[in-house]
Amino acid sequence: MLPEIVKWDNNNLFILDQRKIPMEISYLKCSNYQEVASAIEKMAIRGAPAIGIAAAYGVALASLQGRDSSKKALERLSRTRPTAVNLFWALDRMEKVLDHSEEMCLFRDLLAEADHIYKEDIEINMAIGQHGATLVQGRSLIMTHCNAGALATGGYGTALGVIRKLQEDHGNVKVYACETRPVLQGSRLTSWELQQDGIDVTVICDNMAALVMKLNYVEAVIVGADRVASNGDVANKVGTYGLAVLASFHKIPFLVASPISTFDMTLETGRDIPIEERDGNEIRIIGHNRVIPDLIRVYNPAFDVTPAHLISAIITEKGCIFKPDSGKISTFLKSLKKE
Repeated sequence: MLPEIVKWDNNNLFILDQRKIPMEISYLKCSNYQEVASAIEKMAIRGAPAIGIAAAYGVALASLQGRDSSKKALERLSRTRPTAVNLFWALDRMEKVLDHSEEMCLFRDLLAEADHIYKEDIEINMAIGQHGATLVQGRSLIMTHCNAGALATGGYGTALGVIRKLQEDHGNVKVYACETRPVLQGSRLTSWELQQDGIDVTVICDNMAALVMKLNYVEAVIVGADRVASNGDVANKVGTYGLAVLASFHKIPFLVASPISTFDMTLETGRDIPIEERDGNEIRIIGHNRVIPDLIRVYNPAFDVTPAHLISAIITEKGCIFKPDSGKISTFLKSLKKE
């Protein structure tokens, strides 16, 4: 059984330190919102939905020191990771509770909302898995990038949720997990998750994806998302765009598994999505060995944007949007409001 990404105990938040997986399972104790923010920034917890969940608990934690502390927590946590829109979605929900809760009920209400966001995410992921497995039915050779699994969400996963459900329903699924340089979320986290669940997984270097596709080892590419613009452009871990181009060339379906909370309808296209650039030492240092001198510049964007025309479908908890564009996404979201 996979470990929980966060645990609340005795008014402290314990965050699974994913930097140490798969070699060690340990938790960071966070006694205040500043420690939660640091854990997010240092990628002890990562993945858009998981970041939102941790931030929500950070606001609840801050409320133990009063309303003003919670307001400061909202501001500080909003500066941790700029690309993942689920962070801001979760903080908006916490802010609404903060604005409408009486002082004596503040902590109770905020903690209840954080718990709800956590549990709701698991239900969303399982629904995504069901829709995705129905769509992918008949295909058992899957490629994925980064980690969009239980470790990146409340549990079960988005892209890996589809793979899990496909395995549960039909078995014989084989996954090629791109290593995902420079932090290796694919080789460290995705491969470990799938292995723990008994799913056949093979890790490949990122630059091997084209060859693996050419050899007909891939029938579908499934990835997660950190933000979806209103026209269907998708921001995800850097390297996703390259896989989409390769999948298009090899005529392989390219699927994005993403909750509706990841849609940012305030942004017209992917050009408007803020892309986080991280410390160059993530590239300069491999393990404990420096392989690039400080004098040499490196470029380390954490995400790239895949244009909508390369995406076969976006799989949400409410169904699939095929060949997404502005009109289809707007119509899809409007139909949900009528339910």
